[in-house]
Amino acid sequence: MKFSLGMVLALCLAGLQFLAVSIVVFSSYLTSEKVLLAHARDLLSDVGTNTIEHSKGFLTPARGAVELATRLAENQVIASDDPELLEKLLFQQLQISPQFAGVFYGDEDGNFVYVMRSDGPGPFRSKIIRRDGTGRETDLIWRDDSHRIVEASTDPGDTYDPRTRLWYQEAREKLGSIWTEPYIFFTSQKPGITAASPVFDGTGAVQGVVGVDIGIDAISDFLSHLQIGENGTALILNRNGDVIAYPNQDLLRAQNPDGTFRFANIEEIDDPVAQAAFGNLSRQGTISVDQEIYSRFDYDGSTYIATVMPSISEALPWTIAVFAPESDFTGEIAANRSQNVWIAAGIALISGVFGLVLANYIHKPVRAFAVRASLVSQGEIPATAPLPKTYRELERANETLVQAIAERKAWETEYGRTFDLSSRGMAQIQAGTGRILRANSKFASMLGYDPQEIMALTVSDFSHPGDPVASVFLAVSEDIGSEYAEEKRYVRKDKSVIWVSENVIVIRDDAQRPQHAVVTVDDITERKAAERKIQQLSRDLSHSARVNVMGQMATSLAHELNQPLLAITQNMDAALLTLDGRSRNPSDLRQILTETEAQAHRAGDIIKALRGFVKKEGVEKAQFDCAELLEQTLQLMRSDAREHNIEIISETVGAEPVYGSRVQVAQVLVNLLRNAVEAIADSGAATGHIIVRIENTDEGTMISVTDTGPGFNETLDLFEQFESTKEDGMGLGLSICRTIVEAHRGQLWYEKDALGRSRFCFTLPSLAPKPKPGRQNALVH
Repeated sequence: MKFSLGMVLALCLAGLQFLAVSIVVFSSYLTSEKVLLAHARDLLSDVGTNTIEHSKGFLTPARGAVELATRLAENQVIASDDPELLEKLLFQQLQISPQFAGVFYGDEDGNFVYVMRSDGPGPFRSKIIRRDGTGRETDLIWRDDSHRIVEASTDPGDTYDPRTRLWYQEAREKLGSIWTEPYIFFTSQKPGITAASPVFDGTGAVQGVVGVDIGIDAISDFLSHLQIGENGTALILNRNGDVIAYPNQDLLRAQNPDGTFRFANIEEIDDPVAQAAFGNLSRQGTISVDQEIYSRFDYDGSTYIATVMPSISEALPWTIAVFAPESDFTGEIAANRSQNVWIAAGIALISGVFGLVLANYIHKPVRAFAVRASLVSQGEIPATAPLPKTYRELERANETLVQAIAERKAWETEYGRTFDLSSRGMAQIQAGTGRILRANSKFASMLGYDPQEIMALTVSDFSHPGDPVASVFLAVSEDIGSEYAEEKRYVRKDKSVIWVSENVIVIRDDAQRPQHAVVTVDDITERKAAERKIQQLSRDLSHSARVNVMGQMATSLAHELNQPLLAITQNMDAALLTLDGRSRNPSDLRQILTETEAQAHRAGDIIKALRGFVKKEGVEKAQFDCAELLEQTLQLMRSDAREHNIEIISETVGAEPVYGSRVQVAQVLVNLLRNAVEAIADSGAATGHIIVRIENTDEGTMISVTDTGPGFNETLDLFEQFESTKEDGMGLGLSICRTIVEAHRGQLWYEKDALGRSRFCFTLPSLAPKPKPGRQNALVH
């Protein structure tokens, strides 16, 4: 989708307006949010601090009352052994301390005085346990606010002994004031804590323990009246993870299996947000916070902030925890942000409309200039036609554009004339599809089509099925080459086949993507026919050379065949005599027949090697065993070598299969071996040696033939046609050998070895031929 310049200008103007307003809105939002979150953090910290101070202020009077009662008992201001007076003292303490649930005193003899608040029949109830040497007595007394008795009774079944209680034992053991862990009072089912302190006699021995039961439900009432945002909550955690103060006191209690109650742990309280905020604190066993911890967490799609305060004191290891939704503090500015975004969108829309009108006014001369340039390019108006009213910058651009258009049209005209009148076939073919975009008459006539018919074809329609097609015509890729040259076959309209030389040049755009290809084609059908005739002549000449060699070797081969045939004849005569003599020893006959069989195989091998060498066949190539071919070749040459007292030694070092024409390679071997035999024989030497060696090299398999002959004149070109060292030689043997080896992608050369002996070497490929580098990228089958 393409946009006009006016639309682009309008969109840019509106976008810039929207971006500017959005930056201001979001910057303000982020700054405000940061300030409000800092304020929220301070607020949560203040709530925690206030709760700590309130808890300390709530519990400090209890410690003071205990210490006062202790000093009074120690100084015998109130005789601790007078239960009635002690009960009155404790009653007065309970009256002036509304946060106290009860005040008590127990001594070393098991005597006990306890004054507590009651729901009836009087507002206060006293429990007095007296012990003497004969037994115990338990009195229960209910009193009104004036200390008058409302009701009294005894409890003979009471077994309470203060000395067995934890508060008594801890205070006696530590010899100082202690606080018990918070627990649920059995009678009132309310949360509380006990403070106790030992009482000493004149000798410093523990006389008893005085204590106070303090209800801490008032702390929960205090937390319920705190305003922490709109939905914030504060709670107090004991060091074991129990929630001992919470705005909703009904959630504090959890029932034990025996029917008694305990505090709910933070991980089981019916407040999932509190669990998510502080549940991890109790998983470490004991809650221990040394400094204030601030955190943020997400629960059920909402973000919360939380603060955990350090423990109140070592005596009161309570932790104040506060949490609140972040939206309580930032919700207003979030709503304001949405409003500001809509305002920004409205401003951008208005700016866009205004910008569109303005851009249309600015773009009008540019549009007129573009229309005129298009008309000039299409030739509908001359380049000298007057310009519409426009900007000065566009007038200068018009001059440059008109000049460029004129030059391009001149070049297109020249190129088109060259393309159409070329003596070679030319076509412009689309990349990726292979469709013909343009073709000259020479290209059409070469394929037997009319110029109109050729335009309906693709390159696949006239390419021969057995020849590759340039990949640029089949797929658009940046990896393909930019120029190809290939000899291949085309199929004409009448289904006849012609050979062509195809040159392809790929034209690319600025992004290097192929757009089309210019193909130049020459008809080389006649040249290919001439090459086939030359190849046939070469095969005939090669065959004639092999037959000529065999003719020269005929006498030696006849002698070689005569030996096994003579042996067969003599063995058969011996076999007949053995039968006529009716010999009863079959081993003699078996030995004669075995020797006869061996001689027959020997004659067969000689004939097989001879037939394989002289038969006239094509040059089909395949993998074959080079060592096996050498052995068959030596079958043909050993007779001639023995005739001249020459020893042929073969050495094979890990020869691999080679790829080529078996017959042609055999011809090279026979020719080199025969030249070596003739060189040694013509030298007049009494004996001679020929060494044939096969070994693997980096270039493939190398075969060398070394002889002890006299060598060659260094000025003689051994591989030139019609050059020969023999009086009756034609000079074609080594020339044909080199042609054969080079046709196998190998090399043939002459050298002297370290001992100065003549050596001919040639190489052959060890494996099937690999594709030429780059060809597989340019062509596909």
